[in-house]
Amino acid sequence: MRRFFLFIACWLAFEVSGAPLRVGLVLDKGGVDDKSFNAAAVRGATEAKEKLGIQLKMVTASDDAAIEPSLRTFARHGYPLVIGIGFVQVAAMKKVAPEYPKTHFLVVDSVVEAPNVRSITFKEHEGSYLVGAIAALTTKTGMIGFIGGMDIPLIRRFEMGYKAGAKSVSPNISVISNYVGSTSDAWKNPTKGKELAISQYQKKVDITFAAAGASGLGVFDAAEEMKKYVIGCDSNQNGIKPGRVLTSMLKRVDLAVYKTIELEQQGKFQPGKTEWGIADGGIDFVIDSFNRSLISPQVEQKANELKSEILSGKTKVPDYYESMRGVATHRG
Repeated sequence: MRRFFLFIACWLAFEVSGAPLRVGLVLDKGGVDDKSFNAAAVRGATEAKEKLGIQLKMVTASDDAAIEPSLRTFARHGYPLVIGIGFVQVAAMKKVAPEYPKTHFLVVDSVVEAPNVRSITFKEHEGSYLVGAIAALTTKTGMIGFIGGMDIPLIRRFEMGYKAGAKSVSPNISVISNYVGSTSDAWKNPTKGKELAISQYQKKVDITFAAAGASGLGVFDAAEEMKKYVIGCDSNQNGIKPGRVLTSMLKRVDLAVYKTIELEQQGKFQPGKTEWGIADGGIDFVIDSFNRSLISPQVEQKANELKSEILSGKTKVPDYYESMRGVATHRG
């Protein structure tokens, strides 16, 4: 570990003054190739590199303990913008950001209240509601599944929205839920993800929604092997197993990263909390050449109607965060 950070420090020290905007990106242990949350962030940062001409350096934290020194190393070497991906980076950023008040930070998927931190979260429950309805309208068995990564409120929010969307169009549908684990290792355990998916499929589930980071890749493998269907999450995952991915719940982490870099380059960085949902173009579902034949025009039309109802305020998607606040208020 010590050698790793010494290497990073030396690597960053070679940066020359007068270079384009330097951006440091710290990924969680899911890494660049998770084809999900981290991959979306990398895509946004890479697009900024290509279109805006920034200088980009990326580090994957090997474990949670590596996050804080990774953030600090970028800040210490004068990177104007440092980006941390995922809620697991919150504790580290709360420590590092006050130490470097002239450095701007972005945290995606959680909130850090500091004058130099921009926090972008998403209304995951809205997109989950839509793909839940799509699953319920498409299933042949009347049983669908949900597989979460780490058992935390954020992923419970996905699950609640998914179930609500399914039951809005099919009140008697059965939904089976499982979680990979209760620690951050749950984001990178495709073997466990596959085991959970196989178990669900053996119980007559024919469509499952994987909100599990890199662990979800095991769910995709199970869907292919057992000739069932999976719903992707965060990125457009329709092409991972063509013909087996019913749709993907798109969460525009790439846009959050790109827009923040653009604001920094323009000298318009704004700290504070921003939450993106369907209305902001931050949440959606995907229909493309990979899944066009899997979703009927009638199902697509219904999903778009539900989207319009959310936008108009006619439908309020149940939010796990609000249910938690309600419990806290009741207990208090």
